[in-house]
Amino acid sequence: MRAAVAPTFGDPEVLQVETVADPVLRSGEVLIQVAATAVNRADTLQRRGYYPPPPGVSDIIGLECSGTIVEVADDVTGWSVGDTVCALLAGGGYASLVAVPAVQVMPVPAGLDVVSAAALPEVACTVWSNVYMAAGLLDHESILVHGGGGGIGTFAIQLAQARGNRVFTTAGSADKLTACVELGADVAINYREDDFVEVILEATDGEGVDVILDNMGASYLQRNLTVLGTGGRLAIIGMQGGTKGELNIGRLLQKRATVLATSLRPRPAAEKGLICHEVVREVWPLVEAGRIKPVVHAVLPLEEAAEAHRMMELSSNVGKIVLTT
Repeated sequence: MRAAVAPTFGDPEVLQVETVADPVLRSGEVLIQVAATAVNRADTLQRRGYYPPPPGVSDIIGLECSGTIVEVADDVTGWSVGDTVCALLAGGGYASLVAVPAVQVMPVPAGLDVVSAAALPEVACTVWSNVYMAAGLLDHESILVHGGGGGIGTFAIQLAQARGNRVFTTAGSADKLTACVELGADVAINYREDDFVEVILEATDGEGVDVILDNMGASYLQRNLTVLGTGGRLAIIGMQGGTKGELNIGRLLQKRATVLATSLRPRPAAEKGLICHEVVREVWPLVEAGRIKPVVHAVLPLEEAAEAHRMMELSSNVGKIVLTT
């Protein structure tokens, strides 16, 4: 099969398309002929040597894909050869074939083309599992989404808006702020020019927000806690702003607040399967109704994976960057 591989760690230029061995199907898996995959920030970290795949997982980069099932293990039910699907992966997406646990496979939402569907699994599963399963955002509550212009941010804004939440978001450019508002954000804040704490506290009469979805980590920890309302939940899913921060436990106790941090990739297949099941049940109907749409910044061939990584590292994208095989 063809795959974009990184023979050494380094800059985007290390990525190159080569012919490699086909994956071997294991018990409980299906083999997908990949139509498209999408680029995630974790991919750039893996390329640089900072985010190795879990034990036993392909060292080919790629955390999601869409395509057609071409083989099904004997013990798998519910899927057949020829099914058009998308899937959450632990690795291996930058290739023409990928083997994946059947529980992590999802149907392509009705009315959506297969290439656009590649932009959904990672963001849908990340947002649903953190915001609704872990942080328990209720329909009447408010949420702050950091990084609203990225893949996760653009999806989180749409999902929260569709479920009736008041949505605050941060972004770093006028274009991204405009996109966030068009997607349903009630308040979009330029973090380069304004203090999101001041803006949100003023907009909420000092109450703050119920849930924060944070991709920054340490650099935002204190300010996130300040803007979190009583009983609020801070869900940390990234460390772009560092890994070590100081936490005021007294303020946390006073607010009866919760800080949680999760990672999706290393979870067991059974846990990922539960998340995928809920996404299909709770989120796919909103996609099929047109209330949530994949936001795709660019579609590039697999041979241009290096350019896709450059885009990601420059944060020049609004939404997802898709690679076709």
